[in-house]
Amino acid sequence: MTLSAQYLWLIPALPLAAAAVGALVPRTGRALAAGAAIAALVASFLVSCVALVTALADPAAKLVYNFAWFDLGAGVFRLGWLLDPLTAFMCVMVTFVGTLIFIFSLGYMKADANFKQFFCFLSLFAAAMLGLIVANSLLLLFISWELVGLASYLLIGFWFHKPSAAAAAKKAFITTRIGDLGLLLGLLWLYDSTGSLLFFDGGAGVLEAAALGSLAAQVTVGGLVVSTAIGLLIFCGAIGKSGQFPLHVWLPDAMEGPTPVSALIHAATMVAAGVFLIARVYPLMQADALLAAVPVHALTVVAFIGAITALMGACIAVAQNDIKRVLAFSTVSQLGYMMLALGVGSWVAAIFHLLTHAFFKALLFLGAGSVIHAAHHEQDIRSLGGLSAKMKVTFVTFALGTCALVGVPLFFSGFWSKEAILHAAHGWDVSHLPFYAAVLGVVLTAFYNTRLMAETFFGKPRSPAAEHAHENSPVMTLPLVVLAVCAVVLGFLNTPVWPWLDTMLLGKTEVHGHSLMEGAGLMGLSVVLVALGLGAGWALYGRRTRVSATAPDPLAVKAPRLMAFLAAKLKFDELYDATVGRLNSASAAFADFLEFWVWGGLVTLLARLGEFTGLVNRETDERTLNGGFDNVSEQVRGPGRVYSRAQTGDVHGYLRFLALGFVVLVLLVVMGGAK
Repeated sequence: MTLSAQYLWLIPALPLAAAAVGALVPRTGRALAAGAAIAALVASFLVSCVALVTALADPAAKLVYNFAWFDLGAGVFRLGWLLDPLTAFMCVMVTFVGTLIFIFSLGYMKADANFKQFFCFLSLFAAAMLGLIVANSLLLLFISWELVGLASYLLIGFWFHKPSAAAAAKKAFITTRIGDLGLLLGLLWLYDSTGSLLFFDGGAGVLEAAALGSLAAQVTVGGLVVSTAIGLLIFCGAIGKSGQFPLHVWLPDAMEGPTPVSALIHAATMVAAGVFLIARVYPLMQADALLAAVPVHALTVVAFIGAITALMGACIAVAQNDIKRVLAFSTVSQLGYMMLALGVGSWVAAIFHLLTHAFFKALLFLGAGSVIHAAHHEQDIRSLGGLSAKMKVTFVTFALGTCALVGVPLFFSGFWSKEAILHAAHGWDVSHLPFYAAVLGVVLTAFYNTRLMAETFFGKPRSPAAEHAHENSPVMTLPLVVLAVCAVVLGFLNTPVWPWLDTMLLGKTEVHGHSLMEGAGLMGLSVVLVALGLGAGWALYGRRTRVSATAPDPLAVKAPRLMAFLAAKLKFDELYDATVGRLNSASAAFADFLEFWVWGGLVTLLARLGEFTGLVNRETDERTLNGGFDNVSEQVRGPGRVYSRAQTGDVHGYLRFLALGFVVLVLLVVMGGAK
């Protein structure tokens, strides 16, 4: 069974229809809204599986269906759908993980008054992400991209009655719009340079040889080639959506939304969109790779931004005490690893890590949600403890997800995807600094996850909430079990011995592996680093567990200033408040000054001038012109009245008057003749 690219629209259309159902049913239609959302995403998953089978039948093919959208002058503007292994794997991952999150939400949100609205927003979010994936047009991708931003705003601020949630939603929306402005400029520049926004179009697409050669041959400001400039603008959008330095500040605050939202945003959808975007336009990003005279290469910028983000996120996660914020900064760090892989030239390693991360990070967030739900919404790990015996399923699955995230050797998916990134970074001939940042991040990842496990699950309960916690219902634990299995087995799809996923993504048909001994040295170093991080974390937090919620943190005792700085998230929020925030406030004050005193004053002056002109006009009209005319009229009116009295209409009177006049005239003549 195969799927034509013409019918790819079904994948995003099904959850979009479910969102419409959720919007139209009354608040009492909880079962209908949730049932439609889950059924639609399951159907999208089945269609995605058929699409995957179709794509893997010929991995090198780009199955495209382009269609006219509207007439544009003498031409036609077209959109389209694209099916290749990258599209198919992403669709399967998003729909599968999304379905599990939707099912988990049935239990987590069952007491919420806006239950049906929640599933409406979830469906809209999934539809937008799937539309982004199947697009063969950068414009269609951008439309879906913005819908993802809208849906994330609605979901992060779902509990809008909480000021922190409302603020987090606005922060996420505004911060990502900053990056999206760069993406929009890149989109416009690309259309101006090529006359198209279709990725593949029978040789005329923007990712095909003719367009790429033309873009790489054009030079703009500072010797930068046009392909590099456009690539960097597009990367701005990825920086915002994927929480990369310096636009990462919104992502931890997004934890204010319900935990299923955190799992959906941080695992399978929104944050993955930026990585997917760069992977999709990768031919454009590397178009300048062979140009030695270029002052900067687009992928070099991607690599260093990714390295900074990976290390920064891991450092901050060490000092966080909110269970969801630890995982949030872990997501920031892992997204940095993906961008690092893209920058050093291994987009397949980035996508491999994106896929494995989607499963084990969704598992960890849902596991955190299970803990929060059971502990009466207690999120501070210092107030938890002792949950391993009370929540056995959650504990075991959370531990498996942690092992995958940390990269415990051989048996967990995160180990293989992380190793692929480290090997790619080690072989990058531009600089080894990103590799060193990635290596240090490995140690820190193992350390803060050990701290998270020890504080949450080991020792004794340190609050009434933890004391009375109990395992959740199967509707919440079953998705954890499924995700835990995937977190273990998914890595075996792309081991060095059998790199099947790499082969499919690269469009090859034959799988050629190599011996583990070829990269044994670097792999051994990675194992040692993971062991070092686990050992240090266990020595500080596991060997002697916290005795009370107020007990000092062992690391804070040894390095109080460092921990305070990390706990304050490197004071990025304060830095932005002191710079961007003050600049914005000053700009607003200046705009208010212009509005009130300059433009407002000018309008007031013109109004007063109008009033004065009107007054002068009235005085001139009424007193001078009208008054003079009235006086002359009055002077003429007197003789007129006299003359009018003579106009009696009596003919006999007129004859008498004429006779009298004749007599007078005769007398005058006679008298004149006598003289």
